[in-house]
Amino acid sequence: MIIFRYLTKEVLVNAFAVCLALLLIFLSLRFVNLLAGAAAGKYAVNVLLEMIFYRMPGFVQIILPLGFYIAVLLAYGRLYVESEMVVLFACGVSQRQLLGITLVPAALIAFLVALFTFWLGPSGSAHYAKILDEQKNRSEFDILNAGRFQNIGQGQTVTYVQQIVENHTRLNDVFIARDGTSQSAPTIILARHGEQLDNPDYGQRYLVLKDGYQYKGQPGTAEFRITQFASYGQYMPPVVLSGDYANETDAKSTAELFKSNDQALRTALQWRISLPVMVFIVTILAVPFSKTNPRQGRYLKMLPAILIFVFYFIFLSTIKGLMEQGKWSIYPGLWVVHAAFLGLGWLLFNWDRLSQSRRSAAAGKTAHA
Repeated sequence: MIIFRYLTKEVLVNAFAVCLALLLIFLSLRFVNLLAGAAAGKYAVNVLLEMIFYRMPGFVQIILPLGFYIAVLLAYGRLYVESEMVVLFACGVSQRQLLGITLVPAALIAFLVALFTFWLGPSGSAHYAKILDEQKNRSEFDILNAGRFQNIGQGQTVTYVQQIVENHTRLNDVFIARDGTSQSAPTIILARHGEQLDNPDYGQRYLVLKDGYQYKGQPGTAEFRITQFASYGQYMPPVVLSGDYANETDAKSTAELFKSNDQALRTALQWRISLPVMVFIVTILAVPFSKTNPRQGRYLKMLPAILIFVFYFIFLSTIKGLMEQGKWSIYPGLWVVHAAFLGLGWLLFNWDRLSQSRRSAAAGKTAHA
């Protein structure tokens, strides 16, 4: 029991540290992308933290298997290097018992992964999709800020608004400068007021400027026109969220996936089941990979071990994509990948015993000869 508590503590402490570090890296990269999107006017600033929060379960369900795998390598690698494993084996602990002890915290991690993949992940994806829909339904009018020059219209238009009042529905002292193209000359618009109006028949929005001037043409040339207007309407296109999307399948509840016979939904169900199963298989892989000669250092096997995990995940993702396209059967589906790496884990775990059996058989043949 003491050995069990000691090994479990070592593995879980390392798992917590590794998972936390990986999560911070993933969230930081994602937050930087969202900040860039907010600066470009794709997202409202006040929803960024909410978007990160709802995306986090999707990161965690991938990070937990990887973090636990690395934690076993680090924890047991240190015990091998410091000869603590030698003492444990001398006290009667076998490799099979070590694997059995490791599978207990693995079961805890698998439960957490299942919690995120079956419930928290789909719920977060549904909320994330809702936020994206809200951002897509905004117009460029909604991203304007008072007292700032801003680029809109994919950088072709510069705007400045002195004041925004009445719950972001009315603008005061508006400046708009639009670059010239091959079909139109540069244009500058100055207006006292502006407001957004919706066309219910077409579902479109317009910026209506009032009491202003339009300067159109190339300064210093004869082709220059100044127009005074009482009212000037301009179509406001919705915000384009290029490079970001919410997968509808990810937002489906697990109960819906179980009831469906759709190829894509059945694939998503297998993927959700695969992630908790993956925890147990990578545990079987990690225990033999953690075995280290003290003279070689604890990080000697880290690179091949990480590559094995990367190949495992890539093969799963590839087969998942083929299943979604109908190019791979639901059965055996992803289970062929799990079976292959389970077989690899069994081979690595029993490698010493198999090698010893081959040497004994060879020695027997030599003695017989």
